[in-house]
Amino acid sequence: MRIAAISDIHGNRKNVRRLAETLNQEFEALLIAGDITHFSGAESARTVLEPLLEVGIKIVAVHGNCDGRDVPELLEKLGISAHDKRVEIGKIGIVGVGGSNMTPFHTVWELSEDEIREILERNYQKGDVILSHVPPHGTKADLTHSGLHVGTQALREFIEERKPPLIITGHIHEARSVDRIGETLVVNPGPLFRGYYAVVDLDKIRAILMKL
Repeated sequence: MRIAAISDIHGNRKNVRRLAETLNQEFEALLIAGDITHFSGAESARTVLEPLLEVGIKIVAVHGNCDGRDVPELLEKLGISAHDKRVEIGKIGIVGVGGSNMTPFHTVWELSEDEIREILERNYQKGDVILSHVPPHGTKADLTHSGLHVGTQALREFIEERKPPLIITGHIHEARSVDRIGETLVVNPGPLFRGYYAVVDLDKIRAILMKL
C-alpha cells in the first residue's frame, strides 16, 4: 500500500493545491499529521482541505497544536479524524494523537504526557500505524535548531514497549527526517507550507522524503 504523508500546512492553500495535483490513483491514502491551519478555525481548515478532499482518496487526519478549537470537530464531521481513535484503511489500523505535548508557548491544543499515553493505550492494536502531530522524544524528528529534543517521552516509551511498525509525525518544522527507534520507522515529512511531503510504502515500511 502506497500512501502520501504531510504535516504542518499552516494554511498554505497554494501548496495544498499543488499537492492535490500530484496525488493520483497510485496512492491509496493521505495521512495528515496536524497543523492544518495557523491558529485559525474550522472554516479556514475546510477551505485548506477542500482540494485534497476532491482528489477522492482516503484521508486520515489529526489536528495540531496550532489548529483552532473547532478544527477537531470539523475533521469528525468530514469523516477523516483519527484523534483518540483507531481507524482502518484496508487491513491497516491507524491510531491518532492530535495536538502536542506541553510547550512554552501555551498553544491551542496541548496534552500532558499521561494524556498522550492514555490515548495510545486506549486505542492501539498490535501492528497499527501511529499518526501523531508531536514526534517521539530523542529522534531526528524532534530535534530543534537549538539542538534540543522536544518530543513526547510517552510516545517514545510506548514505541519501545509495543514496537509499532511506523510513526507519521510533524510539529518540528526543521526536523524533516526518516529515523528509527529499534524496528519502528519514524517519519517527519517536513512542513507542507514549505513544499515538503513523504511517500510511504506500507508493505515494505519504508519512506522517501519529497518536495513539490
